[in-house]
Amino acid sequence: MCDAIYIHIPFCVKKCGYCDFLSFSCEEKNKDDRGEYVEKLIEEIRLYPKLKYDTVYFGGGTPSLLDVDEIEKILKELNIGEDAEITLEVNPQTVDRKKLEQLKKIGINRLSIGIQSFNDEKLKVLGRIHNKEVALNTYNDAREVGFENISIDLIFATPDQTIEELKKDLDIVERLSPEHISIYSLIWEEGTKFMDLLDKGELDPLDNDLEAKMYELIIERLKKIGYLHYEISNFSKKKYEGRHNSKYWKNKKYIGVGLGASGYYEGIRYKNEIEFLDYYKKIDSNEKPLMEVEVVSDKDNLENYYILGLRLLNKGIEIEDNIYMKKIKDLHERGYLKIEDDRYKLTSKGLMFSNDVFVEIME
Repeated sequence: MCDAIYIHIPFCVKKCGYCDFLSFSCEEKNKDDRGEYVEKLIEEIRLYPKLKYDTVYFGGGTPSLLDVDEIEKILKELNIGEDAEITLEVNPQTVDRKKLEQLKKIGINRLSIGIQSFNDEKLKVLGRIHNKEVALNTYNDAREVGFENISIDLIFATPDQTIEELKKDLDIVERLSPEHISIYSLIWEEGTKFMDLLDKGELDPLDNDLEAKMYELIIERLKKIGYLHYEISNFSKKKYEGRHNSKYWKNKKYIGVGLGASGYYEGIRYKNEIEFLDYYKKIDSNEKPLMEVEVVSDKDNLENYYILGLRLLNKGIEIEDNIYMKKIKDLHERGYLKIEDDRYKLTSKGLMFSNDVFVEIME
């Protein structure tokens, strides 16, 4: 069964300095290009069976750059369940109250707002096009037009960030009280503007010990105000865990459509073409625009189950006898994993060194 679909919209007003996602600024692609892309994306959707979707996720890029009628046109191509979670990623600068009202009217019932910081100086460093006031207005407008399921994205460990600055961000989070929070440490990715600035000595990464203290503060503070830390980088109020992304971590199948989108369907993991011309050419030939295809073996599936499953902090993985159990037991003995409710779960130590844990499992 496959009841999840990810829809990639690769357009942005401006590409942020830290971003390595497949996206293009509006200077590179105009409105006519976006209209053509929507038509090709719909044609791609038609290449898959008419499945009934329980979760729909518009990611990017900046999906909120699309006109509401373009988003609606995509939604009308999908067979969507009555209680489906339909998420749209939103850049605060690309929506106003009227557009938010229209988005709600066409069926979007969950917003993921890319705020990243409530500090104007940090927003400038990150290359975001909005400021604190715009972010707060967007959030408040979304509430006032009736959105009852809002997630916000935040980034910590930005250059020169202090504990006090992080605390101020968390103070605002507490006041806003969103249903869901995704909070990530800044990652310095090859090929980004940030990495160029790092190489030139114009930016410096935060000290690792300070970054760890920030992560511990985030966990402590958000738990204290009632959030469930259900995944390494994600917190939610009760019953508001992100249903779509949780399917990734549960190793469930999903369809991915759009330029560079990934999917896991019919026993394969795939990635779509990353160049518009190649993507369009295959769709015009009535062919799925696949660039990379990996047949998932039983071993691969088991490895994915362990690595993804351990990310879900309250669920973890089953205790069972298989080729990975020696590694799992060793990680348990060294204090990275614990046994709780007859399942292996990350300990606090394992959480702080989760990437190392996952690497050990894969070796």
